[in-house]
Amino acid sequence: MMEVSNPPAMKKTKRLTSAVWNDFERVKRGDIMVAICNHCTKKLSGSSTSGTSHLRNHLKRCLYRSNPEMSQQPLALQQEKKDGTNDLRNFKFVQEPDPLARSFDPERSRFDLVRMIILHEYPMGMVEHAGFRRFVGNLQPSFQIMSCNNAQADCIQIFMKEKQKVYEMLDKVPGKISLTADIWTSYNDNKYLCLTAHYIDAAWLLQKKILDFKVVAPCTSEALSEAIMKCFIDWDIDRKLFSMTTENCSINEEAMFIVRERLSQNRLLLNNGKQFDFRCERHILNLLVQDILEELREVTDKIRESVRYVRKSDEMKQKFNEIAHQVQANTEESLCLDCPAQWNSTCKMLEASVHYRYAFSHLQKCDSCYTMAPSNMEWDRVVVIINLLKPFKEVTNDLSGLKFPTSNHYFSEICYIHLQLIDWGKSMDMFIGFIAQKIKTKFDTYWSICNVNLAIAAVLDPRYKMKLVEYYYQQFYDCNAQNYIDDVVNTIKDLYNEYTSPLFSLDQVSSACDFINNGTLNGDLSSVKCEHSGSDEFNGALPCDNDEAEGDRLMGFDKFLKDNSISSDMIEELDQYLAEPPFPRIKDFDILNWWKVNSPKYPILSMMARDVLGIPMCIAVDSALTYDTGGRVLDAHRSSLSSDVLQALICTHDWFHNEL
Repeated sequence: MMEVSNPPAMKKTKRLTSAVWNDFERVKRGDIMVAICNHCTKKLSGSSTSGTSHLRNHLKRCLYRSNPEMSQQPLALQQEKKDGTNDLRNFKFVQEPDPLARSFDPERSRFDLVRMIILHEYPMGMVEHAGFRRFVGNLQPSFQIMSCNNAQADCIQIFMKEKQKVYEMLDKVPGKISLTADIWTSYNDNKYLCLTAHYIDAAWLLQKKILDFKVVAPCTSEALSEAIMKCFIDWDIDRKLFSMTTENCSINEEAMFIVRERLSQNRLLLNNGKQFDFRCERHILNLLVQDILEELREVTDKIRESVRYVRKSDEMKQKFNEIAHQVQANTEESLCLDCPAQWNSTCKMLEASVHYRYAFSHLQKCDSCYTMAPSNMEWDRVVVIINLLKPFKEVTNDLSGLKFPTSNHYFSEICYIHLQLIDWGKSMDMFIGFIAQKIKTKFDTYWSICNVNLAIAAVLDPRYKMKLVEYYYQQFYDCNAQNYIDDVVNTIKDLYNEYTSPLFSLDQVSSACDFINNGTLNGDLSSVKCEHSGSDEFNGALPCDNDEAEGDRLMGFDKFLKDNSISSDMIEELDQYLAEPPFPRIKDFDILNWWKVNSPKYPILSMMARDVLGIPMCIAVDSALTYDTGGRVLDAHRSSLSSDVLQALICTHDWFHNEL
């Protein structure tokens, strides 16, 4: 008799005891157990090993559970007849969940909120405003808005993550990096150093990134130079520096001298640092304009008060207009008040007011309360000052309107100002001659520092080459022009030779080199380690088989050969570029694209052009600050923030600027 085996016992299903299952339906889909939300039909893991915490978290932020009335909107058919036909009598409608609502992520929303504050420079305290909290609560009830302190902490966290991205980006920059150093002031008179990196990337596009924004106290040359050097170490860019641009003041000059000396001691600068120190062109022009306007300060005050007097009431405006018609003034120009900190607005006020000079004089005769009309001699001086300011307005407008503010544009503009000063110095008008002599001293200081480097940038513009330098220098120096032209040529060759040296080639291949002594290069090739023949190390000398390599008396000779071995084809590359006729001067010429296309033809010279053209000749690229005679001032809100939060806000806002 055959034995009948008993079938295996069925595994008992575990009883669902948690209250969370009142809101979920547990369904088996193949080998996977799924928990389906009864409110929004979202599918979550229903496995017994997954627990129920994720289900509870979902219920907390489920939009349809917190808003039951939404489920009353009939949008989807729940069931069908078995034969596949729909029975309208048995329709059961449920709310089709919004994909955006299903994908709500509170952590991502918190990140986006802080990012929005950074990007649009909103006050941090907005997260605690009652109106904002009510708006967000109605929009997404499950989103817990952070406090102001937590928002600041999140801002710093975002800053640290973005800083790593910028660090890696700078490490991959194919050429050198130039910097600008700007001093900001807060409402409580603290001084902040803003360091910005400028460079041309691998796609030959001009880029900038703020690297540091920190308090400098006390604001001395020593403290400033120390803060700058600390930034170099923090970002590991001391070996990649090319130039630094600052405003023209004694503290900056002394600080730059200290920084240049420390970098030169370690031989980190090309051409002995001759291309390192620059002055902000915009700041120099503004200083010259201030000196010109200072000679007219009393007259300008009279005109400002006169305009204010005429504009004080509608009756006075009507009375003045009647007088203007009587004296046949040019009433097409409207009187306007200036902003004393914006010299272009002062210039505009003077230009408009001079058309009403006779109207103001007549008003003083018939209105005893008005006593500040300028005299005829003072009006004549206003006309002179307006004419003197025109070249500065033209140059400033031209440079501020540049789409690609590369350094090649500045030489011709500064030379134009130089020629104007020479002409004014020859004027028979003692007033003009006095002003020309006064501002030319300040201009000559700037010219002596930057003229050769400005000329080099112009030479690397294929439309100009040496011809533009020769054209202007012959007008400046007459019979001595050739000496100054030779100085430019020799400096270009010296700089070019740096780019052809083996030491420069090693420095460019950062992935294959390891700079010892805390990342600095002391000028001896023995301090450079790079991969060579597998695991062997190249120490600046030829490979040696004996054990007395350290005592090789001819190691210095090997270095001498390398430093002085410049192949003839490299010399011919520079000579070939200068010998070829200039490129036609076409409108909207893109010099970076020209070098990008011609880099295979001029491989060494294009590396030099990348670094020179990336030099920032102006600190502020914001058009709103073009005519500003004062420094940058933080608003009251930002002045109250701690230094680390302020640094995070300023830097990350700059890094996110492409999203605006």
